[in-house]
Amino acid sequence: NAAPLELVVVPCLSDNYAFLIHNSATGETALIDAPEAQPIADALDSRGWTLSDILITHHHNDHIDGVAVLRDGARVIGASADAHRLPPLDLAVDEDTNLTVCGQQTNVLDVSGHTIGHVAYHLPGAGLAFTADSLMALGCGRLFEGTPAQMWSSMLKLRALPAETLICSGHEYTMTNARFAASLDPDNAALISRIEKVETARSEGVATVPSVLGDELKTNPFLRADASEFKAVLGMADEADVDVFAYVRAQKDKF
Repeated sequence: NAAPLELVVVPCLSDNYAFLIHNSATGETALIDAPEAQPIADALDSRGWTLSDILITHHHNDHIDGVAVLRDGARVIGASADAHRLPPLDLAVDEDTNLTVCGQQTNVLDVSGHTIGHVAYHLPGAGLAFTADSLMALGCGRLFEGTPAQMWSSMLKLRALPAETLICSGHEYTMTNARFAASLDPDNAALISRIEKVETARSEGVATVPSVLGDELKTNPFLRADASEFKAVLGMADEADVDVFAYVRAQKDKF
């Protein structure tokens, strides 16, 4: 359906985000990740919406704990590669799946790295990508299961989406990520400007998620491991891109 989707960001737990999308023409509502049930149920009830779909990005408890309470007839969708440790799925998907959610073509992207089997959901017609703990605002997820090469491949996959895409990631980590990015790249004018905006938003209690992919391309160090100017700043001009990414991720782990 051509009707624009309404996007609602739902804060959950201490720093998680869930996302609701709603198509007013079809009446369909989808949830992406379910950190906890009550805030999501409240957001639905206040709008008179009923869930038609629940999309899961990966198996970590802070992304699935609310599924059992909320599913109540909704179609639960998750990665076939992760199905053995997800809530019971009504539809297991992979990158070849032809998926429609809220009347919109929805592309499944394998973005393994944070976990193996982590997926992102890209709705090109709506300009939305739900990336959870893969690509994050000014960051990327810690590599609990995957390798730097896997996560770098995932970053390249997400980086190739249209620059105007809204990146709907899973946590309010942006201020910490910003401080880390500035420690590596202190003279990046785009980063300096973005940090000012992030500081203002957080001081006012405003979410910094979703973010615009175009801004991430200029400021997120995990997307810039192949940028010659960034490699030069790190003193790694002649290093392989994946090795630069691995270095940046290792530094973030210690930050």
